[in-house]
Amino acid sequence: MKLALLQLNPTIGAFAANREKLLRAYADAVARGAELVLAPELFLCGYPPRDLLLRDDFIEANLAALHATAAQIGAAPLVLGYVERNSERPGRALQNAAAVLQQGKVIWRTAKSLLPTYDVFDEDRYFEPAKKVEPFVFNGLKLGITICEDIWNDEDFWPERLYRRDPVKELVAQGAQMILNLSASPWHDGKQQTRLEMLRRVARDEQVPLAQVNAVGANDELIFDGHSVALDARGEVLALGKGFAEDILVVELGEVQSPRSKVQTEFPVREELLFSALSLGIRDYVHKCGFKSVILGLSGGIDSALIAVIAADALGAENVRGVSLPARYSSSGSLTDAEKLAHNLGLHYDVLPIEPVFNAVEAQLKNVFANTKPNEAEENIQSRLRGVTLMALSNKFGALVLTTGNKSEMAVGYCTLYGDMNGALAPIADVLKTDVYKIAQWVNRDREIIPVDSITKPPSAELRPGQTDQDSLPPYEILDAILDSYVVKNLSKAEIIARGFDAAVVNDVVNKINFSEYKRRQAAPGLKVSPRAFGMGRRIPVAQKFRTPA
Repeated sequence: MKLALLQLNPTIGAFAANREKLLRAYADAVARGAELVLAPELFLCGYPPRDLLLRDDFIEANLAALHATAAQIGAAPLVLGYVERNSERPGRALQNAAAVLQQGKVIWRTAKSLLPTYDVFDEDRYFEPAKKVEPFVFNGLKLGITICEDIWNDEDFWPERLYRRDPVKELVAQGAQMILNLSASPWHDGKQQTRLEMLRRVARDEQVPLAQVNAVGANDELIFDGHSVALDARGEVLALGKGFAEDILVVELGEVQSPRSKVQTEFPVREELLFSALSLGIRDYVHKCGFKSVILGLSGGIDSALIAVIAADALGAENVRGVSLPARYSSSGSLTDAEKLAHNLGLHYDVLPIEPVFNAVEAQLKNVFANTKPNEAEENIQSRLRGVTLMALSNKFGALVLTTGNKSEMAVGYCTLYGDMNGALAPIADVLKTDVYKIAQWVNRDREIIPVDSITKPPSAELRPGQTDQDSLPPYEILDAILDSYVVKNLSKAEIIARGFDAAVVNDVVNKINFSEYKRRQAAPGLKVSPRAFGMGRRIPVAQKFRTPA
């Protein structure tokens, strides 16, 4: 059977635009000979709709879009994801569903069986799971149609499974001759490889051809990478979709394919994948929020430099405004590096010193601060004045402010509320400092884009004389390893120390992480690129006293 996979980028709630995009891609696929066409999970409404699912008018608009789409579908069936009402009680009001559309009608429906409720997923909050599954018969073939998580429970691949049921095995036991999966599978570092290996194992173990169409694009913190795939019954790759870009795959799917040229299944290097993901995340956040351009402070350091490069890639350099905001502790090298970066990228560049305003604020506070020693209060005034300036430019010119903090800084609170944390999006809030360096070096692989001094000089907030990050923090190689252990892997202090880290350093880092929860709760959304990010997938109380001994 000639199958088409529509790897498309929906916008949450944009029913008309999503439907128009879908119908254009469907027509393209049919013109290329597709006999059956697949679109991603919950495509009509976009994923994840979250509490929009509690609005009756949202559900009605989704159902209206389904029937309006069906009216435009011809002989080649279209299988797509949408939200269905659940008529059975007791039970939740909705189901994460898939419909088969043909000749102007909805001819078949099924619902998702396995509802993820971990990390960023909260589907059990909204949906009722399917109690049973059965194949859809088309042209004499029994097709096992599944939705995303339904295919992620193979007992031979996972050492521990989250669910008692395996919908794929249930369908194969009923004679399903192909497994088709509609997916909206968010990306994180390394997931594309894990997903492909798992799908190959499922096809090989069940001895059936398999196809998965995965959404692409970004919605708030989540980034969807695409990489849709078609496999034969031996688990051999017949077609692999692009990463982080829309694509339409048309492929002949059968039990065992005739020999063909080998499909390229090697993914780009890790740094390129991270860069592509972050670029897509910025582009979709800005455009889907109705904006065209961004503003960020250019300090001359590596973090703001990397974000400027990614933003220019995402939006075009003409839509990125870099602003240097020097004060008395800013080095001449920082200004030079910022200007050089802006020139290399072709950004609009401004220099707006904050020193006059800083002097005025110091004068205002002089009597109140009398007989006290300068500390972070004075330091943070500078950061907050920069935030005020950037937000003024944002209001005046209608551009979103990008904040420049990385995951290492956000973890330990090395950031200023209402200062450098001001903004609409934190692109690298889930990128450790050590990875910032790696991506920056990848950016400069062919020529110098980020000034070398921005990469090689000791990182500094430049808020007091001679300041460097390592005045307050351990070396980033050590800090990031502890953060990975504590934040991503959920290890205790004792377990981290047992891995060879100094107890005093571990205690200090963990205390900083715990104390800084209130800051992160007020932070801009960050793009998720690790298995566990700060934000919607990590739900830690702010007011809590749980501590473990080292």
